[in-house]
Amino acid sequence: MKAFIFPGQGAQFTGMGKDIYEANPKAKALFDSADRILGFDISRIMFSGSADELRQTNVTQPAIFIHSVAIALSQDTQFPYMVAGHSLGEFSSLVANQTLAFEDALKLVSKRAQAMQKACELNPSTMAAILGLEDKVVEEICAAIDEVVVAANYNCPGQLVISGSMKGIEVACEKLKAAGAKRALPLQVGGAFHSPLMEPAREELAAAINATHFNAPVCPVYQNVNGLPSTNVSEIKRNLISQLTAPVRWTQSVQNMTKDGATIFIESGPGKVLQGLVKKISPQAEVASL
Repeated sequence: MKAFIFPGQGAQFTGMGKDIYEANPKAKALFDSADRILGFDISRIMFSGSADELRQTNVTQPAIFIHSVAIALSQDTQFPYMVAGHSLGEFSSLVANQTLAFEDALKLVSKRAQAMQKACELNPSTMAAILGLEDKVVEEICAAIDEVVVAANYNCPGQLVISGSMKGIEVACEKLKAAGAKRALPLQVGGAFHSPLMEPAREELAAAINATHFNAPVCPVYQNVNGLPSTNVSEIKRNLISQLTAPVRWTQSVQNMTKDGATIFIESGPGKVLQGLVKKISPQAEVASL
């Protein structure tokens, strides 16, 4: 049984999407539409912009979304039985299963990026990757710190990203290394994504999501906040709103998709990061790029 999966922020690269734009009329139409919706030439930045341009907040998230969805929608391939996306990728997955129209999802992704940037500016904050510790140990150590610091991305067994205040992450990294973490690596990110510090962004995004039309999906989406499948529009909206301040439960999502019959996970978008995570979570699963 096929599952389509969609990457999140960090997968961008210069030249992304140029090949499919030039080769596929359906993809070209989506890129051209995106330029009109966003009001600037994001296609040019994706195809020939610098790494610095691609890292701009108003570019990164829409660029990954556009690339991921253009690949998925322009292919003549058997439709998946289930979908999921890592953080930002959840919006791509909701286009793939026809919950959201491309145009509406792109507007939400753009709003999300801008709202997250504002939240980052209100509260300087960061994230760190913790390798080689059990999730429970990381959770307990973070909970005992007198700062905002929480588990943010359950990427695969032995790889958990934490998120919080600058001081909180500094203290947590020291304590986690002392507890036996193989590595505790501060990440080059703009802020504490998937933590309580994103509450201002959550409120702003909630208004936009609640004002957007969602269709009944044609297959379940396994959502980040609980790793569980949903086809209920109201539930999908609630979970999508909660996602900004809640952890990404990618490990649990893949485990549940496997339990529910997924045997091949097909990644649609830039890079192959999710394929690597899937193999660590469910070694028996097949992985591929779309």
